[in-house]
Amino acid sequence: MKVAIIGIGWYGFRPSVREASFREMMYEAAVRAYEDAGGINPRTDVDTFISCQEDFWEGISISDEFAPDPIGGAMRPTMTVSGDGLQGVVHGIMHITSGLADVTVVEAHAKPSDILTMDSITEFAYDPIYGRIKAKNPHFLAGLDAVKFMKKYNATREDLARVVVKNKGNGLKNPRASFASKLSISDVLSREYSVYPLSDLDISNYVDGAVVLVLASEDVARKFTDTPVWIEGAYFASDSSMEFSSLGDALYTKIAADSAYKMAKIHSPKNQFDSAFVDDTYSYKELQHVAALGLSEDPVRDLREGVFHIGGKIPVNPLGGHLATGRALEASGLSLVVDAVYFLREGSSKSVVSSWRGVPTFTGGVLVVSR
Repeated sequence: MKVAIIGIGWYGFRPSVREASFREMMYEAAVRAYEDAGGINPRTDVDTFISCQEDFWEGISISDEFAPDPIGGAMRPTMTVSGDGLQGVVHGIMHITSGLADVTVVEAHAKPSDILTMDSITEFAYDPIYGRIKAKNPHFLAGLDAVKFMKKYNATREDLARVVVKNKGNGLKNPRASFASKLSISDVLSREYSVYPLSDLDISNYVDGAVVLVLASEDVARKFTDTPVWIEGAYFASDSSMEFSSLGDALYTKIAADSAYKMAKIHSPKNQFDSAFVDDTYSYKELQHVAALGLSEDPVRDLREGVFHIGGKIPVNPLGGHLATGRALEASGLSLVVDAVYFLREGSSKSVVSSWRGVPTFTGGVLVVSR
């Protein structure tokens, strides 16, 4: 059974959304998604709802109790995924392909501007014996990972700066890109390190935002829209903990990609996609994820040669990625899906989306989508 994305809606994607609570952001995104899906009625046309959230981000116990009302799911089947929004999409696909639902709504949101102790919450996610080392910098693990990656691929600081310049520049045409800007490589290299080898420009900023997707089975999708975006493959996976993982590689992405590609009958990813939307929470992560997705054997060389730029063979994050739009916690994966849907609607034919749940996790998902 084929599954389609028939509607997308978003709200916020600013450093601080003062006018709306996380519940109100969910509502605004949902209204836009249902309108985008041809005016679908959540009370009569949607069978199940999925909300992606985590109590620690909300500061509220059992925060998923607040999920149904804003998205039209009150007194309806609603489930929670404590993970990134792309993981929620995979659950939504299972709802539809199992016959449980014909239409499923997936929601994810973030309100990091309300979080006063972000570094402490991040530290709490580490193993209590080996990981909670009271590091002064919450990005220390990303710094270690970046150094290992750079050594493996002979990447330089200039290469990481190229990713920053590319993505922030691409974001200038994205209405959600609060951090889009026109920079030079020297602008990036002139900044002091936040943690070696990354400056503040190499690290995406947190934003408040909400995203809602409407998924539907093939028969139902064609009733609501003439331009569905088809999901051909989807999977998410975890590698291991910090203590046992292979720093320098995104094994979680490779595991997820292998299974998603098998579903989508992708045999040569670098030749079968015409765009890619990958997690770039840190500049080096884009290159690391590109390699794990099989889009390049030498991502550093291909970056230097313009393969990943707009007009290149495989534009990567042509709408800016997280470096331009910001990181919306559990909504980060759905943010990349929104970019992919927009790009497909504008003429791209097949895209791959790759998410990462962020430090200190080794968990990510992969989605293959086409029009």
